[in-house]
Amino acid sequence: MKITFIMPNIGRQEHSLYVDEGRMEPLSLAVLAGLTPPDIDCVLYDDRMENIPYDEPTDLVAITIEIYKARRAYEIAAEYRRRGVPVIMGGMHATLIPKECMQHADSVFIGDAETGWSRVVRDLREGCLQPLYRAPPGPAQIGGVLPRRDLYKGKGYLPVSLMQYNRGCHFACDFCAISVYFNRSHYQRPIADVLAEIESQQRKFIFFVDDNFLSDHKAAKAFLRALIPMRIRWVSQASIDMTNDLELMGLLHDSGCVGNVIGFESLSIDNLKQMRKGSNFKIRTWDHYETPIKILRDHHLCTWAAFTLGHDHDTVESIAATYDFALRNRFCFAAYNILMPYPGTALYRRLKEEGRLLWDEKWWLHPEYRFNHAAFHPRQMSAEALTEACWQCRYKWNRPRSIFYRLWDTKTHLHSPFHLATYLQYNPIYAKEAYKKQGMLFGLHRNAVTAAGSSSDSQREEVAASS
Repeated sequence: MKITFIMPNIGRQEHSLYVDEGRMEPLSLAVLAGLTPPDIDCVLYDDRMENIPYDEPTDLVAITIEIYKARRAYEIAAEYRRRGVPVIMGGMHATLIPKECMQHADSVFIGDAETGWSRVVRDLREGCLQPLYRAPPGPAQIGGVLPRRDLYKGKGYLPVSLMQYNRGCHFACDFCAISVYFNRSHYQRPIADVLAEIESQQRKFIFFVDDNFLSDHKAAKAFLRALIPMRIRWVSQASIDMTNDLELMGLLHDSGCVGNVIGFESLSIDNLKQMRKGSNFKIRTWDHYETPIKILRDHHLCTWAAFTLGHDHDTVESIAATYDFALRNRFCFAAYNILMPYPGTALYRRLKEEGRLLWDEKWWLHPEYRFNHAAFHPRQMSAEALTEACWQCRYKWNRPRSIFYRLWDTKTHLHSPFHLATYLQYNPIYAKEAYKKQGMLFGLHRNAVTAAGSSSDSQREEVAASS
């Protein structure tokens, strides 16, 4: 018996197919393969850089879906289903809007796979795959399951190993799908399991893909103390309120942390309050992040600053000021993200009620929607002006002169040879990707997204109606 795991691409550029040169390991699929009994043959195909052999025999195709890849995932599923191969879909998008996914798959998996994947395998063996599976969110890799990293061989992923310590986040930002998926909870793996996974693989540069690595400061401190003897270098994602705890900051540095992706989101406290990003404006005294940034630099942590732009108090001028702020602070990376209304979030519901959604309220499926374009009517500018303002930030940030200017910080990028090498290696990659992805079309085809028919369509529709 054989299961084929698929990582979809985003889509295509106007003139050619798109190859993701900054691609990272698809950890979720390797974990699924690790949860699969060893007598079942597992293969992985990554649509971001290789052709999918649709005619290769397989018993089941498993596709993980993020919202930006939904349209392409449906195209891939249709190819397999036309050949009579059953398809199961899972991931964040499948959990948030399963009814949509049910129109394009034979089975949909809602929630985390650790406690439910064995049922899928059992039903596959018995020839009775169910249209819907549910499993609650919880800790990653229960029982010390290791990802099948052998499936990554030869696929040219970036030289950093992806791992997970905890899942979820206890904040309730109105635009965030993570808080909806995990219902403002977070779940930690046993420390011993994570340390064993680090020892099981050769790389010493780790990306912990946790939604908020420091969601629980007390638990994080225990983990960081255990990491110190491992002598690794690592990065993750964390909230800016970590700078309130200087003991925690010291442990981050001592454990080998190079830096974190941090959601600054906005320089406007009015925006932060509206989006309910309490972790950002409850950092000591609000001083437009000056003190937190100083603390980060004093601990030699590089920062990937993530901004969401287009909130109700944003203007074209305030977006331009966001670029100036990031450049002035010489951040390692910065993401100038247009605020996106993800289905299931409070933001999406509010914009829908106010009649402000564009692209037929389903931008991720619309054949003419383009990556990094506004999907709603902002308060203080047009959608086109928001798109252009964010693009100008992204364009200027990734120019060689900007990369060269930001390099000169002895507390961060020039703190050590490793910091310098990391900065010089990854900035050109992400700059190139930023230019390539701008305006990209989702999926490979421009026809309307329709479900591929199968004998189980009526059964799936009944389940969808009750879910």
